[in-house]
Amino acid sequence: MLRRFEALLNPTAGTPAPPPDAGLVGFYWFYIRQVRALTAALFIFGGLIAILDTMIPAFIGRVVGLVSSNTPATLFRDHGAVLLGMAFTMLILRPLVALGHGVLVNQIVNPGFSNMIRWQNHWHVVRQSWTFFQNDFAGRIANRVLQTGPALRESLVMAFDAAWYILVYGSSALVLLGRLDWRLMLPMLLWFACYAGMLRYFVPRLRDRSRRVSEMRSTLTGRVVDSYTNILTVKLFARSRDEDAFVRDAIDEHTGVFRDQTRLTTGYTATLMTMNAWLIVSMAAVALWQWSAGHIAIGAVATAIPLAWQLNNIAGWVARSVTSIFENIGTVQDGMRSIDVPRQLPDPPDAAELVVTGGEIRVENLHFDYGRIREASSGRFPAVLHGIDLTIAPGERVGLIGPSGAGKSTFVNLLLHFFDPASGRILIDGQDIAGVAQESLRRHIAMVTQDTSLLHRSIRENIRYGQPRASDAQIAAAAKQAHAHDFILGLEDWHGRTGYDAHVGERGVKLSGGQRQRVALARVILKNAPILILDEATSALDSEVEAAIQEQLDTLMEGRTVIAIAHRLSTIARMDRLIVLDQGRIAESGSHAELLRRDGTYARLWRRQSGAFGSAGEGAIAV
Repeated sequence: MLRRFEALLNPTAGTPAPPPDAGLVGFYWFYIRQVRALTAALFIFGGLIAILDTMIPAFIGRVVGLVSSNTPATLFRDHGAVLLGMAFTMLILRPLVALGHGVLVNQIVNPGFSNMIRWQNHWHVVRQSWTFFQNDFAGRIANRVLQTGPALRESLVMAFDAAWYILVYGSSALVLLGRLDWRLMLPMLLWFACYAGMLRYFVPRLRDRSRRVSEMRSTLTGRVVDSYTNILTVKLFARSRDEDAFVRDAIDEHTGVFRDQTRLTTGYTATLMTMNAWLIVSMAAVALWQWSAGHIAIGAVATAIPLAWQLNNIAGWVARSVTSIFENIGTVQDGMRSIDVPRQLPDPPDAAELVVTGGEIRVENLHFDYGRIREASSGRFPAVLHGIDLTIAPGERVGLIGPSGAGKSTFVNLLLHFFDPASGRILIDGQDIAGVAQESLRRHIAMVTQDTSLLHRSIRENIRYGQPRASDAQIAAAAKQAHAHDFILGLEDWHGRTGYDAHVGERGVKLSGGQRQRVALARVILKNAPILILDEATSALDSEVEAAIQEQLDTLMEGRTVIAIAHRLSTIARMDRLIVLDQGRIAESGSHAELLRRDGTYARLWRRQSGAFGSAGEGAIAV
């Protein structure tokens, strides 16, 4: 039966929309409106439970009144129906309402609503631009994405319950006491006035300090994850003590802001306990005074004192709830700093799918400076790329050459639309890439990077990332072409999984640099995209393996538009054309032989490197 209720909310159903940049209330409403019926049911059941709990002191007072004014013979004869009604309410109605509330919270809200928020947050964040992730700790972003869902859910459920108990119980208690004697209302009215003042003082401070605690918790998580992610660097440089200090500083700062919060919580709790003690004593004093004066019956005393006592308990629970609510609101506000952020570099509303017919790349007057502010009065920051005009024919193989900082990687990142150019445009087969869907653009481009990173999954899953529908035979064929098949068969991870089922560790740390590079090459081979980018694709390979793979790369490049970046000129000298970038401009363009004859920048670079290739000099590579 419970599974039927659980099936009412599928956390990952549909295509999520990014949350609006509309502040805290708008952020909450964005998720609440998706489950309006569930929220309404939660609100109703919370109110019913509060009403039924309010009836308990009234029932106690009524029973005491009936017992004091009746004999055993007349009690059940004259008031049996009333007693049965009370019994039915306590034995049947209240448990059923509590069960309904429990099913809503435990079966639907806790797992479903929390994970719906997590899923939608992740869906939005993972589509942020590359620079978004470069500007923050991955651990902090992950912490915010995962913690915001439970925090939003918990604050919502507890706020509903707390509001109902204060409103329903408070108003019902005042009505019951007023019907008995108006003077019995005075202690409770005074308590409510003090309670409102206490909330007005403490709640804003709790909110601000809770947000600060959550921010520092995310920072601490980010620092810890950063240390673990780069543990090899920590070990190689023997910097464990420095990492201790890096994390210790965050822990100390978190401890400080946490203590600020708990000091406020302690003051809040102590104030409430003092108020509650005064409420019970004053209510008992007024009730006994009115009873001794003959203004109320003993049943009224038996109603008033339990009402005050139960309000004490509820107020204590509400106090703890308010503290927890604002801790969770602080977590939500911290999460919004990574989640409720407009998507950087979004697709245009009318973005079309890229259609590649030949693979021609045309660059027109391209300028780019990473958005840096330039002021003529204080000197201009140099732009990364200046007025690049370039056409790469379909199937042409082009090598990009130049010193570090010349703009080679920036050019590639602009081609992949990781950034928008300051001016100019890039077209593929006549289509401006700024107007096409980014995922469709990148589906048509395969790239092997110098710093190869693999997913912490099996070898098979990593290679299949290039083509999700590939069969095991196709995966093995791609691995063989990348000269990876033999070493893959000899792999075994610490769970005993072998071969293509072996997991590679985070970022592929269980493999050598050359092994990671070959798996990455297999992934690109399997992708079979019409445009191929090689960024130092063989830099991590030894000479023998590089020579073998170079033959496979020659086969892979056939019929494709290729852009290759390499510092070792010997690896790209056989390209159809070489483009030399220098200080963000195209300094030279031509074949290997043509550029050597010009005796310019390329020729100087070639002569500088040729000594490392032996005495072969300019004839080392046939052109």
